[in-house]
Amino acid sequence: MRVQILHIDECPNWVEAAKRVEAALNELGRSDVELTYCLLADSVEAAAFPFAGSPTILLNGVDAFPTGVRVSDLACRVYRTDGGFAGVPTVAQIVEAIQNQA
Repeated sequence: MRVQILHIDECPNWVEAAKRVEAALNELGRSDVELTYCLLADSVEAAAFPFAGSPTILLNGVDAFPTGVRVSDLACRVYRTDGGFAGVPTVAQIVEAIQNQA
């Protein structure tokens, strides 16, 4: 499995997303998973990916949270969590997404 975090420079949430993805992978014992990051500099780059705002977490090239609408605008993303809207999904949500992808 490949995990990639798409992000923009202006959005600080990608750093927390990376920490949560790493925590989810550790919880699942998935030390075999490659985690990479892709900084999107403009709308042309954003349009080339399944980007739904920063951060977008891809599992094998597919949005881990497909309810996000694909955009080419360089903007932050909002996730629905049990605690309300947030700039990143919870570790539990990421664990579930990885399990559903496997």
